[in-house]
Amino acid sequence: MKLKVAIETLGANSAIEIAKQVAVTSGVDWEGGAKHVFSVIVDDLERVPGNIGGKNDTEHDVIEKWLLKYQGGFDGRASKRISNPPGTVADPIIERIISARLDSLTDNDLSKITFAHRLGMSAENILGLILEEYLAENLKAKGWHCAWGETVKSVDFVNIDGSLLQIKNRSNSENSSSSAVRDGTEIKKWYRIKADRIEYMWPQLNEICGTINLSEERFVSFVRKTITLNPGCMAVEADNPWA
Repeated sequence: MKLKVAIETLGANSAIEIAKQVAVTSGVDWEGGAKHVFSVIVDDLERVPGNIGGKNDTEHDVIEKWLLKYQGGFDGRASKRISNPPGTVADPIIERIISARLDSLTDNDLSKITFAHRLGMSAENILGLILEEYLAENLKAKGWHCAWGETVKSVDFVNIDGSLLQIKNRSNSENSSSSAVRDGTEIKKWYRIKADRIEYMWPQLNEICGTINLSEERFVSFVRKTITLNPGCMAVEADNPWA
């Protein structure tokens, strides 16, 4: 049974009551945000993630899976996660292509370029998580709660007033085409930086969320604090010469 079918079968009130009970037994902080996020998918079934639930699952099972997915996202936030190094090796032909174009580079230069690129990939892999956590910390006072673990389809933050928000890091990041909400409202969308120039969009987010203190400077400070307190958040290979 899929989660959407379970909610349809149970009805909104029963689904919420079961979720509340399961949250207690599963150690999920229901009042801290889970109830607000779960209410969104109960009120609009188009927001239910389609990947939760198997053919032998009961209504209780799929609601529990949703809650554990939510909790897993929270537990795996940037300040707490330990990231794994890349699972692939660099293709040697890349260094050969670079050396064919810049033939003054030594083998050592080329090796450092390869490892620098891998560091960049590690940083990019966690950028979205750090941005998500920065916003979660700073928007909660305004009634916004993070949909940890991608537990609401096409939505990253929900507000207690029913507003929905989708965030991206760059203007050219993929956006979901599924933006209409059942009652005719729209999912608010925001990205941090334009892709073709250095222009940050924090003023727009402050306006959307009713805040005044979100900025690139404060985000950079949050990045530094997060990595300093939890360096394992960003994976660095043991043999990386830049480490």
